[in-house]
Amino acid sequence: MKKQIHSTSVTLKAGLLSGLIMLTPLFAAAQKAHPPAGHQHSPSATLVRDVRSATQQFFDVNNATALGYGPFAGCVSGPDHGAMGIHYVNPNYLNGQVNLSQPSALIYEPSNGALKLVGVEYIVDAATWLASNQGPPVLDGQVFLFVGAPNRYNLPAFFELHVWAWRDNPQGAFVDWNNHVSCEGQ
Repeated sequence: MKKQIHSTSVTLKAGLLSGLIMLTPLFAAAQKAHPPAGHQHSPSATLVRDVRSATQQFFDVNNATALGYGPFAGCVSGPDHGAMGIHYVNPNYLNGQVNLSQPSALIYEPSNGALKLVGVEYIVDAATWLASNQGPPVLDGQVFLFVGAPNRYNLPAFFELHVWAWRDNPQGAFVDWNNHVSCEGQ
């Protein structure tokens, strides 16, 4: 019985790897059809507006923690510019689904001992998503970016989309790093 379980596990892993390799052209085509947000200069005003509407209650970080959000990985600075801030993640929303009104992470900038809501991040486990979908998630026309494993967060491969709903980003509303966000106010 052990041998059969091990064999099934190896077959499943090989199948997932094969599936990811086969989907690589789809990801590339999706990126060409919908370039990464950093390359778009006309962000979806509707998506930004809808995210603002869904998250305005989280200006007070206490409202976020009361609903299950908690800090993850400290304040995240860019590798060569900008920052993301402090992610407050709700594990209940890391379920392989995309729901505009339930972002996986709220992003706060530390400033003079307080936290300012600057944006959100939608995070979807890649294996869970790809088990029932043929391409990356898309929210209001914005294609999620694929982050493979291993990665700096020590997470399995995932898809992500940042929405800078509460802080202007000169590179675009859906780019990972924001030059107008800093971790220096901790």
